Amino acid sequence: MRYLGRSVGVLAFLVGMAAATPLAAQNSPEEVAAAYLAAWNAHDPDAAAMLLADDVVYLDVTVGEPQKGRAAARDNVIRVFMTAAPDLKRQMTGKPVLSDDGIAFEWTFGGTNTGAWGPDTPATGKSFRFDGVTLMHIANGKITYQGDYYDGLGFQKQLGWIE
Repeated sequence: MRYLGRSVGVLAFLVGMAAATPLAAQNSPEEVAAAYLAAWNAHDPDAAAMLLADDVVYLDVTVGEPQKGRAAARDNVIRVFMTAAPDLKRQMTGKPVLSDDGIAFEWTFGGTNTGAWGPDTPATGKSFRFDGVTLMHIANGKITYQGDYYDGLGFQKQLGWIE
């Protein structure tokens, strides 16, 4: 299944993951990444988190400390982005690098900052777009490690937080 694959295929994949069927554990890293990006683009933090292992380690370089566990990753990274930019779009670009238990891919992320990032960072109303790279390790159909690397300085400049 490709990132821009059919909605029915993504929906079937997510239903299979939710049911924890034996087939779900056999999905390739590319299929897991595609379903994960589809959940982000559907603005559904719970569906995105469903694809994370219970003990996932999620490193977003702008957050600093790795988030440990599904709830922490969902609440401190995924939900924060979805709340701050409800119109966000995250798209895989180029050809991913695949292994038996992982995937690395470039992406473009964009939206409009209409929600607060946190108590000290209110909405700016500004649009933003930046490119990045994600590294994922996957076991039994779940993401066990995710590292997101991107230009946080450029991102902050687009939002007007710094010059």
